[in-house]
Amino acid sequence: MISRMLERFRARRRLVILENYVATPPSPQNAVDIFRGEWTSTLPAAAGADSRGPIPLFQDDRMNWLAESIGGVSGKTVLELGPLEGAHTWMVEQFGAASILAIEANTRAFLRCLVVKELLDMRRTRFVCGDFLEYLRATDTRFDICLASGVLYHMQNPAELIALLARRSVGHLYLWTHYYDEAIIARNAANARLFSGSVHRTYDGFSHTLYHREYREALDCTRFCGAGTRGSYWMTRDDVLRCLGHFGFEIEKIGFEEDSHVHGPAFAVIARPSSAAKASPFPQHRD
Repeated sequence: MISRMLERFRARRRLVILENYVATPPSPQNAVDIFRGEWTSTLPAAAGADSRGPIPLFQDDRMNWLAESIGGVSGKTVLELGPLEGAHTWMVEQFGAASILAIEANTRAFLRCLVVKELLDMRRTRFVCGDFLEYLRATDTRFDICLASGVLYHMQNPAELIALLARRSVGHLYLWTHYYDEAIIARNAANARLFSGSVHRTYDGFSHTLYHREYREALDCTRFCGAGTRGSYWMTRDDVLRCLGHFGFEIEKIGFEEDSHVHGPAFAVIARPSSAAKASPFPQHRD
């Protein structure tokens, strides 16, 4: 009985191994199809393949807005947190960034970034696999531009992330995030049920309230792109702005206000360190 079970197990394993081989001529589509059903982004025509991803992140107006608002990114060093599939990374490289360091903790998203890098011939970007919080806690390197799009609301301690970015930014910070607003979130019952209470916190002198949001069934989705935890903590819009100010950022521009987003209200912020916050002996990043 045991020997028959072992043989069936081995047979299934052999089938899985053989399925990992491609029997067609080399093509961009072969590489993209390794992650069939997992792509979030619609790939640009230059990739030569169809990801079937639903969101046009490679043509994101938020990145155009950023570049226009700060007078361009040409020649700038960039740190990107959570690149997902390299869409914003590619756009910023197209805008002329000197170098981009993009840190992705989701291993399958990281591999999709490498596929994108190859298909789009990205020469000034380095994708690395790891936890950007651990990187920020350890590095002395500073950057002209820090991109934090879609990551703050996945944090256990969002104030810490803002504090760390304040230490690593010498130019601009771009932040796009969801935030907690009880009245707005209550309009969508499916979203509201994911919140399970609040907690008061103080981090490095910044006192604020956090609202716990659970991922629940999102963890079953092949396109899940949250954090490596079962939930996260959201700030209110006012607390996001207060936190930026507390850690030395000056708000330059706010845009892309959305109170009807399916996952909750969101907005984008462009900020830069105050003159006092810029003073630091830390070196800038140069690849």
